[in-house]
Amino acid sequence: MQLGFWIGLDIRRNLENEKKQKADKSIRFLVISLAGVCILIIGLFTLLSAYMNKRSTKTIEEVGRMYMNSMNEQIVLHYETVISLRLSQINAIADTIMPKDDDREAFLDTLEYSAQARGFTYLAFYSGDGEFEMIYGEKVEVLDPQPFLNSLKKGQEKIAVARDTAGNGVVLMGIPYSVPMEDGSESISLVGGFSTEYMSESLFLDEKDTLVDSYVIRNDGSYVLRGGSFATQIFYDRMYETFGEQNIETAEYHIQEMKTAIEAGENYSVVLRGPYSKYHLYCIRLPYSEWYLVTRLPFDYLDAVITDMGRDWTHMVYIACGIMVVALLLIFGQSFKMAKAQMQELKEASETANQERRAAEEARRVAEKAQGEAEHANRAKSEFLSNMSHDIRTPMNAIVGMTTIAIANMNNMEQVQNCLKKIALSSKHLLGLINDVLDMSKIESGKMTLNIDQVSLREVMDNIVNIVQPQVKAKRQHFNIFIHDISVENVCCDNVRLNQVMINLLGNAVKFTPEEGAINVSLFEEESPRGEDYIRTHLYVKDTGIGMSKEYMTKIFDSFSREDTARVQKTEGTGLGMAITKYIVDAMDGSIEVESELGRGSEFHVILDLLKARVQEADMVLPNWNMLVVDDDEQLCASAVAALKAIGVIPDWCLNAEEAIRKVDEKHRNHDDYRVIMLDWKLPGMDGITAAREIRRLYGDDIPILLISAYDWSDIEDEARAAGVTGFIGKPLFKSTLYYGLQPYVAQDLGELNAASGRMEGVKLGGKRILLAEDNDINWEIANELLSAVGLELDWAENGQICLDKFRESPLYYYEAVLMDVRMPVMNGYEATRAIRALEREDSNLPIIAMTADAFSEDVKKCLDSGMNAHVAKPIDVKEVCRQLEKFIFG
Repeated sequence: MQLGFWIGLDIRRNLENEKKQKADKSIRFLVISLAGVCILIIGLFTLLSAYMNKRSTKTIEEVGRMYMNSMNEQIVLHYETVISLRLSQINAIADTIMPKDDDREAFLDTLEYSAQARGFTYLAFYSGDGEFEMIYGEKVEVLDPQPFLNSLKKGQEKIAVARDTAGNGVVLMGIPYSVPMEDGSESISLVGGFSTEYMSESLFLDEKDTLVDSYVIRNDGSYVLRGGSFATQIFYDRMYETFGEQNIETAEYHIQEMKTAIEAGENYSVVLRGPYSKYHLYCIRLPYSEWYLVTRLPFDYLDAVITDMGRDWTHMVYIACGIMVVALLLIFGQSFKMAKAQMQELKEASETANQERRAAEEARRVAEKAQGEAEHANRAKSEFLSNMSHDIRTPMNAIVGMTTIAIANMNNMEQVQNCLKKIALSSKHLLGLINDVLDMSKIESGKMTLNIDQVSLREVMDNIVNIVQPQVKAKRQHFNIFIHDISVENVCCDNVRLNQVMINLLGNAVKFTPEEGAINVSLFEEESPRGEDYIRTHLYVKDTGIGMSKEYMTKIFDSFSREDTARVQKTEGTGLGMAITKYIVDAMDGSIEVESELGRGSEFHVILDLLKARVQEADMVLPNWNMLVVDDDEQLCASAVAALKAIGVIPDWCLNAEEAIRKVDEKHRNHDDYRVIMLDWKLPGMDGITAAREIRRLYGDDIPILLISAYDWSDIEDEARAAGVTGFIGKPLFKSTLYYGLQPYVAQDLGELNAASGRMEGVKLGGKRILLAEDNDINWEIANELLSAVGLELDWAENGQICLDKFRESPLYYYEAVLMDVRMPVMNGYEATRAIRALEREDSNLPIIAMTADAFSEDVKKCLDSGMNAHVAKPIDVKEVCRQLEKFIFG
């Protein structure tokens, strides 16, 4: 029995030792695991911190590169604009003709007066020997004369830098010009000049609040302009200073690289890292000269920001590590206590840890998904920034195309005027697009505001047609526009936003419709469920393009969304147009729908309930003439006939040229000829021009024949007029379009053509004296030229204080109104307006209209809050300025 006891005791001890050994082994495993996990967490977070700091540095450098590229392109574009303007002014001076009686003194006085009026401080004749005959201003010496002289001898326009006798820097601009000089020789150029400070200010080289330093240098590195001052040092010395004496080879390498790029005519961009500083260097050539614009973006401040961010990130990493280590210690400590108590509890603790691990894994997957979505959003926005030119290309095409047409038709003033009108319309839309891009953050945050004003639907549709025509023509697409049941032409809405909606829809239609495809726009009205003060307006844009998939149609209005298929990969776009369109339509309390099928095209339908404008429409009545409308679209004929009946005409219509000739013949046999015939250009079978030629051949030249089309008729105008076409009317055929298009022929019939069509815009304003507050000389010159042409008499105030003083010292009611710039020195426009309103004068409540480049809705509100009556945005729209002046002067 005792032997059994001892054997049992020995077995029990062995079991207890075995359990103790297992517990010790588990404890060692837990301790080692704890230490390993802590080391692993600290190591991973340390590597993550280093990686994020390195990534932040690369990101800052990339942002700096993008910023430098954009800023340099803007400066070069502004430089070219300034130089082109100044060269055109010198050319205008050169138009002065020397009197035949050789009155040289009067000739020189005229040149001096013209140059001073345009802001030139130096003017001289320049001989083929490189000698100046100064007309006025101090004697100047060209610092780099040979390129300047060679270019002028070749008959080229050229600029150079000189120094006058007082040591002041002068920018010279020369054009070919040949007149006898005082010494008997013949000049090769007329040279105008102004101070280098003016050029620095024009290129913003002396801005104090910018991150970069800007210079203008020659190809040998010598300075032309340097931050507002004239300098003759060598720029390459700055690069040696950057690297120090111990890194001369590195400096020489970069200098040689930059010289090679300059000799090759290429841009140069590099990040220079010296022992004491680091900066981004960018070099780009300037036109009209052998000069180069160099900008430096120091990274010292940005490096400090990155260092602080890295330090904060490291602190957060170690805090997170500490929290996780403490949490692990608590978990492992509890597990340790449970392991000492019993292995079963250890097993349960292990299962609990597994559950927590699975939860952590799930959380990690959720975090990775969120990170993926964030990266997707960032990629979409990056693509938007790189492709943003798509949204402005539509009006730019119109501007460039109409400019080319105008240049090609300089002798045809009517054609040039038509092109300039379309350029102005496209420029206004381009300005609206720029405002939209700058206002993007407000649109995305839902803070977009609408600027409600009276809008003519006829003018809106005309503008859209003019803007989209060059693109349609380039792709040889079939474009048509229809209207019907238009009872209200003048409504109240945001004109720019409405234009943007239509341009976005039409731009996509043109872009995704192949050559020879069709694009149709339809507009009609009906009663609005919101009451009799509103009119429901329907807009349809339909194309025969590539269409959309059903999956993409569900997200077409999402921001930065584009269908990712081979069909659209080569089509430019930001994926933002439809999202903006949806935002605008929603803000107008409207709706937009889309129907589409792959390979069959798309149709967008916009519905807007627009407030009717409270304006007195013109009494549009024409004589009860017989008229014939010929178009292959029955809906258009019906709409045109209804509009013509509304203005008193007795219309007839048909769908082809053959039927039209039959109707004209029938009327002619009954001695009841049509008084006007309107022919569509693109009729089936016999087109409109051929039909006009046949009608003229058969029935003579007495009946006016008008060609109607949604296309630009500049290419067919000569052929059409040769065929006997009297004039042109553009689609869509609103009632007012027909009235004003036919009115000259009514007036001609009554012997009153001049009275009907010779009125000049703004004639009611003739002789009205206006005080214009404007601190910029060029802006004053432009405003004075444009507004004087409509009969206004302008007085100039160079800032708000002078404006206040001139008004205070003037007799009562001397000025009819004030056109007020906002940003001016001494006293700005807001302060000047409040001061004028505070004067104890009977006429202190005269109209004050803001005329400024600050064009956001907040700026408009700020102008009105300061006491101004209205706001007109720059660039100056003479028609809008006259409309506002007439509104407030005549009531």
